[in-house]
Amino acid sequence: MTTIAIPQGMPQYGDVPRFDVEKVRADFPILGREVNGHPMVYLDSGNTSQKPQQVIDTMREHFERHNANVARSVHQLGTEATEAYEGARAKVAAFINAATPDEVVFTKNATEAINIVAYAMSNAGPGSSFNIGPGDEIVISEMEHHSNIVPWQLLCERTGATLRWFGVTDAGRLDLSPLEELVNERTKLVSYALVSNTLGTINPTSAITTRAREVGALVMLDASQAVPHIPVDVADLDVDFIAFTGHKMCGPTGIGVLWGRHELLAAMPPVLGGGSMIETVTLERSTFAPPPARFEAGTPPIAEAIGLGAAVDYLTSVGMEAIRWHEKELTTYALDALATVPGLRIFGPTTPVGRGGTISFDLNGVHPHDVGQILDSVGVEVRVGHHCARPICVRYGVPAMTRASFYLYTTVGEVDALVRGLEQVRRVFG
Repeated sequence: MTTIAIPQGMPQYGDVPRFDVEKVRADFPILGREVNGHPMVYLDSGNTSQKPQQVIDTMREHFERHNANVARSVHQLGTEATEAYEGARAKVAAFINAATPDEVVFTKNATEAINIVAYAMSNAGPGSSFNIGPGDEIVISEMEHHSNIVPWQLLCERTGATLRWFGVTDAGRLDLSPLEELVNERTKLVSYALVSNTLGTINPTSAITTRAREVGALVMLDASQAVPHIPVDVADLDVDFIAFTGHKMCGPTGIGVLWGRHELLAAMPPVLGGGSMIETVTLERSTFAPPPARFEAGTPPIAEAIGLGAAVDYLTSVGMEAIRWHEKELTTYALDALATVPGLRIFGPTTPVGRGGTISFDLNGVHPHDVGQILDSVGVEVRVGHHCARPICVRYGVPAMTRASFYLYTTVGEVDALVRGLEQVRRVFG
């Protein structure tokens, strides 16, 4: 894998080396293309990030030279594929500071990771710490992605439990004032976004985890918008589960991660049954493998996991602290620049403190779909809609939002292009 060298004497973010964004951009082939005759300005990384050549090459090499199934073969190709697959698991574990690679379960995406925990809870029998039923409660927040709302709604429908949630302040922060009332002795699990996919808010953890420990509740974080952008240390977070996805962190689609404390994964019942997740099988009954295999039934996304491992290598070579500070500077610049656009309303924190590089906004009198189409006509690619977070749109009284989301390859010039595009929108709509 090619690493990114930080030149001697390069400016610093405090003690963090600043990477060369143009050198980073050169690793992403797609960033050189045009859209509608304009240089492409890709501001939709919160939805799907672009892929560096290093990830593309790693996956191509796997298919060309090492393609075989894992854990089922003693032949050379099977051994190579298994070593690469398990090597990717070890890379991910190190990336988030897991205690052991066995705490990393490969899934299809973050949605599947969250559903595994939800279905494991409904599969748990009496006496299990995961058992849930009438009188028990699950707590989420108003700013969640649908993937961290719907699974818990379905769990409550299956079991008779009750779903409750934290509200969101006008400034886009979690309202923790009812923390002690919301998280109580009936609470089985609290699940919320570490970073909001719509508001960009970086949510606090210590107060919630402390309260959860007091009442014996588990804590899960949707870290899909966190792991790609900021250093995430599961030991430091002191939570029980996190979920994230590969395609937002320079990796391929079709691969995600459920991290859980090993003792909890070992106590969780399986969700999918089939090959690879078993210990023994008879016609009368089966016993199950220890985690992570217990939750990886069938042929896994092998090439995708290997691609995720290459993405972890790439992000590590750039430096997650450097990525965080690059995005913080971009966000500071973008918040100031967007504030100059008449009639533009930003949702979420309007200062760069405690927020990431995702900015959702409304342009007065113009539907977000129209905003997105005109921006696309000048090569600026943003996201429009409710961003799979419709309750937050309802909270702020809008049918949809326009969202610009930044990443390590985003430049100040691209923020300027966004502002020029919005000026074009205003000219078209008067």
